[in-house]
Amino acid sequence: MDSKMFALRLAELRISKGLSAREMSLSLGQSPGYISNIENAVNLPSMSSFFEICDFLQVTPAEFFSTDEPLPEKTRELLIAARSMRQENLDHLLALMKLMN
Repeated sequence: MDSKMFALRLAELRISKGLSAREMSLSLGQSPGYISNIENAVNLPSMSSFFEICDFLQVTPAEFFSTDEPLPEKTRELLIAARSMRQENLDHLLALMKLMN
């Protein structure tokens, strides 16, 4: 993933949370233009800042880089809920999901 793809993914995840770049920057304890500079491919975050960004967005680093999954937090919620289901209910859920696709 190059810096432009990184920037687009960050913007996608930020927007899905309903936040402005300025709000996110300030919430991370950074200058108001910090996230904008990353999203405009001016800068890349350090590794520690990247992990802070992932924590803030409630995604794992793997989910951040998984561009085929636009809402990774919903997928994670679904997996957590499915782990506690009885096999019969899980089979019904899977059948319903197949019908919906």
